[in-house]
Amino acid sequence: MCALPVTSWYLAVIMDVFTRCVRGWHLSRSLDRGLTLTALKRALVDPVPHIHHSDQGWQYACGDYTDLLTEYQVQISMAAAGKPEENGYAERLMRTMKEEEVDLSEYENVHHAYQSIGRFLDDGYTRKRIHSVLGYLTPTEFEENWLAQQPKPVLK
Repeated sequence: MCALPVTSWYLAVIMDVFTRCVRGWHLSRSLDRGLTLTALKRALVDPVPHIHHSDQGWQYACGDYTDLLTEYQVQISMAAAGKPEENGYAERLMRTMKEEEVDLSEYENVHHAYQSIGRFLDDGYTRKRIHSVLGYLTPTEFEENWLAQQPKPVLK
């Protein structure tokens, strides 16, 4: 079996900080706007985010990316230059994914890597991994509980 060198790949992940749900992600060989645009398009479904926070990478500041956020009426927020601690949630997610998925896996090919990383983000992290900050619930459980507690709209 040949281990796929993960260092030659890039991952863009969009996480809902309130619920810790992973809303969109994409794995690519290129660090280009297609990487981040694909992840963003996956994240711009119900519920559409109100605020999008990222670092100042050109992939997040390019016209296509910011135009899409503006089209969906999402407020744009960016970390200050040289302040990675302002993206602590994303940094922690990437560390967790590296420790719990990437470092423990030998990917046979690109397809296997894409499937395994996707399974970790969509299923393992969002639906199975509990978070102390969420009251030891998974992100999906936390979101479902929170939504159930919201007032129902009154129909006229």
